[in-house]
Amino acid sequence: MPVWLQNEGAWIALGVSALFIVAGVAMHRVIKKVLQTPQPEESQKHE
Repeated sequence: MPVWLQNEGAWIALGVSALFIVAGVAMHRVIKKVLQTPQPEESQKHE
């Protein structure tokens, strides 16, 4: 194992980085799905 992976802080940093990457991918998929859905037609317009 490399020297820089023998430190506990390195594993914490890698875990947090992986968490942010997973969260970013999930948010990207949700936002993309929301933007691709067609807008509902409004049957009653308020004036």
